[in-house]
Amino acid sequence: MSEEKRVTGQDDSSPTTEGIHTDFSDGMSYGDYLQLDTLLLAQSPLTGEHDELLFIVIHQVMELWLKLLNRELDTALGHIRADELQPAFKCCARINRIQEQLIQAWTVLSTMTPSDYLRFRPSLGRSSGFQSWQYRLVEFKLGAKDEMKIAPHRHRPETAALLEQAYREPGLYDEALRLLARRGHPIPSDVLNRDVTQPYVAHPAVEAVWEEIYRHSEEHFDLYELAEELVDLEDAFQQWRFRHMKTVERIIGMRRGTGGSAGVAYLRRALEKSFFPELWSVRTKL
Repeated sequence: MSEEKRVTGQDDSSPTTEGIHTDFSDGMSYGDYLQLDTLLLAQSPLTGEHDELLFIVIHQVMELWLKLLNRELDTALGHIRADELQPAFKCCARINRIQEQLIQAWTVLSTMTPSDYLRFRPSLGRSSGFQSWQYRLVEFKLGAKDEMKIAPHRHRPETAALLEQAYREPGLYDEALRLLARRGHPIPSDVLNRDVTQPYVAHPAVEAVWEEIYRHSEEHFDLYELAEELVDLEDAFQQWRFRHMKTVERIIGMRRGTGGSAGVAYLRRALEKSFFPELWSVRTKL
């Protein structure tokens, strides 16, 4: 093989441009399939500031990942309800990979300095990431229920309906505990029949069930794996929250958010809350 071909990665069997489609007047191209014209026209900065495009792109990319994350969460919930844990684990693995992308997105945004952001911040008006309805869907499905978080979306009935549904349905941990009960583990009835619109409160009997599963993992291996999948999911979610908080602190300090939220103070409080508390507390007892 010639030096040029080694450098370019080509060899004598590589296709030439003669075999590549170049006329798409009557066919679907890559750009057509992905609707790139629509996608790439969706960024409309309101100022001429250089970093506003970065700000828009990062948040749009996050919304696309959240769309996929919600779909995988819904699929995982359906599999757990049907006692199909292996397919649920595949969804959880994909969710964690998506969360890796969400975490890394903050590192790109953090290249923006406070002075860069303040040049276009007034153009945001009252818009804020606090109003991301897809993020709220994820939180509701993971059990962080708060009816007040639906309020910013009441003016859009279809969106509000999606949030109301997730708010009133059992979250991921509720479904996991119901699965444990179906498998014969002594989950208390007040846990199984609790008001799922309220945040979950840790229960010592639930911790005892997880302790049994961890201590005898060879007998309950799929439930042991379920526990670790949930821990992985929350671990990654908290890393995302932490990177969000530190990025906001780095760029705007302790200012209030554009939508009226407490900014960094609010994000710090969120870090203190756990979706699956007994899966963390049980580690002290093992």
